[in-house]
Amino acid sequence: MKTLLSAVAFAAIAAPALAQMANPMVGGAEMPATNDIVTNAIASADHTTLVAAVQAAGLVETLQGAGPFTVLAPTNAAFAELPAETLELLLEPQNKDRLAKILTCHVIPAEAFSADIVGMIQADGGTHAITTVGGCVLQASVQNGSVVIADEQGRSATVTIADVDQSNGVIHVIDSVLLPSAASQQ
Repeated sequence: MKTLLSAVAFAAIAAPALAQMANPMVGGAEMPATNDIVTNAIASADHTTLVAAVQAAGLVETLQGAGPFTVLAPTNAAFAELPAETLELLLEPQNKDRLAKILTCHVIPAEAFSADIVGMIQADGGTHAITTVGGCVLQASVQNGSVVIADEQGRSATVTIADVDQSNGVIHVIDSVLLPSAASQQ
């Protein structure tokens, strides 16, 4: 019985460490931790809209840089929730700065795995403020066992795939596009 309890305790401790060693599949593709954020995002069938937006905003080189970055990566389905004309308008060359602002509100200038984020949420009493590269202040919390990120407009995104390790940071896949406050978009 003592051996069984020891084995269960070891498995509980080892599972998170093993989980970080092997990246989850994203969009039907393997996500090698030796690749940078952009290279892995390009491989994901679920992130073609994000990749197109990053290219249109001129952020490819930045997100292939040394980092470290934590990217909250909305899926194609998340972008599809936006009005179609809004996305089309954002992808036009004259709106490059506005698009870059929105996208950099999905980028945290540090490497933050889910255990780090949950720890900060707990240390702050249930909600942790996160300042992004784009100057947005997001609010992270845990709801129903998942990390949820609220944007400056009160919209929420749930992390659906966490801890996708990258050579220059980490990706957390989210189910909604985060937006800056109307005042900070001007």
